[in-house]
Amino acid sequence: MKKKMRDFLVPAENIRNSRKRNKWRKIAPIAMCGIMGTMFFGGNSAFAHGYIAEGRAHIGSTYENLQLNWEQANNKYGAAVGNPQGVEAPKGFPVDGPIDGGIASGGHIEYAPLDIQKPFYWKTIDMNSGPNTFVWIYTASHKTTKWHYYITKQGWDSSKPLTRDELELIETVPWDGTNAIPNKPAGASGTGLPHSVNIPSDRSGYHVILGVWDVADTSNAFYQVMDVNIKSNNQGEISVDKEAPSTPINLKGNSTSSSIVLEWTASTDNVGVSYYNVYRNGEKLAPVTETEFKDVTVAPDTKYTYEVSAVDKSGNESAKTMPLTIKTEKASDEDTEIPTAPGDLHSMGETATTVDLMWVNSTDNVAVDHYEIYRNAKRLPTNVYDTKFMDTNLQPNTEYNYIVKAVDTSGNVSAASNLLKVKTKESSAEETTWNAEKVYDVGDHVLFNGNEYVAKWWTQGERPDTADVWNLISDIAVVWNAEKAYNSGDKVECQGEIYQAKWWTQGEIPGKSPVWEKQ
Repeated sequence: MKKKMRDFLVPAENIRNSRKRNKWRKIAPIAMCGIMGTMFFGGNSAFAHGYIAEGRAHIGSTYENLQLNWEQANNKYGAAVGNPQGVEAPKGFPVDGPIDGGIASGGHIEYAPLDIQKPFYWKTIDMNSGPNTFVWIYTASHKTTKWHYYITKQGWDSSKPLTRDELELIETVPWDGTNAIPNKPAGASGTGLPHSVNIPSDRSGYHVILGVWDVADTSNAFYQVMDVNIKSNNQGEISVDKEAPSTPINLKGNSTSSSIVLEWTASTDNVGVSYYNVYRNGEKLAPVTETEFKDVTVAPDTKYTYEVSAVDKSGNESAKTMPLTIKTEKASDEDTEIPTAPGDLHSMGETATTVDLMWVNSTDNVAVDHYEIYRNAKRLPTNVYDTKFMDTNLQPNTEYNYIVKAVDTSGNVSAASNLLKVKTKESSAEETTWNAEKVYDVGDHVLFNGNEYVAKWWTQGERPDTADVWNLISDIAVVWNAEKAYNSGDKVECQGEIYQAKWWTQGEIPGKSPVWEKQ
């Protein structure tokens, strides 16, 4: 079996650099949009959430495919050796984001070795011009605005750290604000949908590609650089790869009543295999970057037929494997299996009175029903139906300890997540009352009619009690409004009763829709 990519988590101090990018501000419009992590506001980058497969940080985490020992890899790649997903900085690139010379590191001192730029220093990945496939690996996914890709210009200086002037935009992949991994909750881990990015035909030799993942629910983005060698043929023309990978072989699997695990032997390719497509009963399930896949969306005592194909960096897909049919086991009469423990509990940001919690979802042989939050060893009274929770009405400048447990539909309770220790900020005398004339950005907090709200994205003049751009974080119930969208955990009053939303909803009447839970 192929060895899995390691995902070590290491403490690190986040450093945000607020220098101006004056030249780019003159030629680029201000971005008023909302990928990832408010770790810059006092959190810990150990829980940051995404990297590009075969990018510079990812290659560092593999010790250059075990060609380096730990000390050599650590000196060359810094914190990326244990945490390739941790390169995040303010979003808005190229207007905002990390400073010139600190783009590869995101401005983090612990990732500073990634900013070294000199010929023949970094391990390169062969590519051809035209469409190439890029795959993001998410250790904890987020709601997403877009991904955007840049490449160094012709004649760039490969002996100096990257600057904005040396990069040009080559692809933007817009997203609708939903989770980066389709059909999975926020916080889920796994491989995202592949992106096809066109490499300009006038590039050859060594270049650097920058991929940026903009999340929708924080003020940050993830930054990943990839070192590539764009190949040409003997006539000096850019080569076009039309050769598909070899077909995966030795597909096999095993099952329980609630899951099927597949394994296969890796394919080969003249350029390189990018990912594998897994098909179940003829339907494509998901791209995976390893030679194994666990299907947890199966029913007991049921037959399923699987096939696997390989896709290379140019998008060429191999033939499928021979079909493999597996039958799941019968379900036991009584469910006594506990869910897996929630993973990577972390804070997405703190204020003087709030802590924004997030974690990786649990799995279960039947289904996870909800999560329990424990603060300082005491369970909070609210069941949580999402993988995030805003804890409110806290004391300023105070340390709190959190754990999370999962509960399945049979009432089985998981082991606890990791213990999270976090401290709220000191109180600020700054005026926070909402002002219709003021511009607010993602993460800004305001008071309106005695309640506290946080902005989801850029806004001006939109009332916090009626506009979707504002999220209520005070622990109160407001009168239900059919025109307003509500998130998991929001409380409303309807016909004299208090209800709490289990997941995102709009226009569904409390007391008549299962999305609302009566309190």
